[in-house]
Amino acid sequence: MDRSANCSAYVDTYSAQVTDVQNAKHFDASVVISVNGDTCSITSNAVPNHDFNASGRFVTPLAEQSQVYSVPTNPTLADQPTSLSLQYDNAVFLNGVKLDLLAAGCFGVGNGRIGCNDMTAPYRYDPMAPSAGFGADEHNAHTQPNGAYHYHGNPMALFEQNNATAPSPVIGFAADGFPIFGSYIADGDTIRKAKSSYRLKSGTRPDGPGGTYDGTFVDDWEYVAGYGDLDECNGFVQDSVYGYVVTETYPHIMACFSGTPDASFRKRRQ
Repeated sequence: MDRSANCSAYVDTYSAQVTDVQNAKHFDASVVISVNGDTCSITSNAVPNHDFNASGRFVTPLAEQSQVYSVPTNPTLADQPTSLSLQYDNAVFLNGVKLDLLAAGCFGVGNGRIGCNDMTAPYRYDPMAPSAGFGADEHNAHTQPNGAYHYHGNPMALFEQNNATAPSPVIGFAADGFPIFGSYIADGDTIRKAKSSYRLKSGTRPDGPGGTYDGTFVDDWEYVAGYGDLDECNGFVQDSVYGYVVTETYPHIMACFSGTPDASFRKRRQ
């Protein structure tokens, strides 16, 4: 397991043969990680390095893409975090598949699945909430209208999910260049899963969909400093290196950028 926070440690060409399980269709995954000066590029066809869609409800079948993301090899923390938005992909994993956490669906906007482009709109659905019904597969991923496979949360096949005996490896890089680690951290001599510092609000929603705060919406959660291990963006320092950490609960991987996202992560119109 490699825990290097510098993308240059992963320079190589990677490939895999995988299957869309429900459609019994085979794909060849391709990833090239390269470095030019102080910039690392991850080029892929957006096909994961694992079988997929055994349990998903994809509206659009997976289609190969032409993706190139660039990150600094030595990222720096910004003075203030940058909020996530629908304009930027959030990260790219070492298998070349992107992370796109936010849904474009809000309660009361259209059919609740698309069209909610105003980032100040309340009650944005969390695609990872079972009650939200976004059709993700067993890897917490599904496809966009152009067929691009992307994760909304824990990319299950990229690190040990149970009974890890060592801290989890780096599994990808956020758009600001900081690494993303799997869930397990070292707590003294104990290896355990990191805990998010977000918790569900208490009581019931005062408007909109009403009902108890149950995690269906991003608004159902609140950040409480010190409640868990991680900061507002879902990161912390391990072995003198800052990075984001996969968590079992919201925000799943990251809630904001602690650095400055690279322009290569800006979404193209589909």
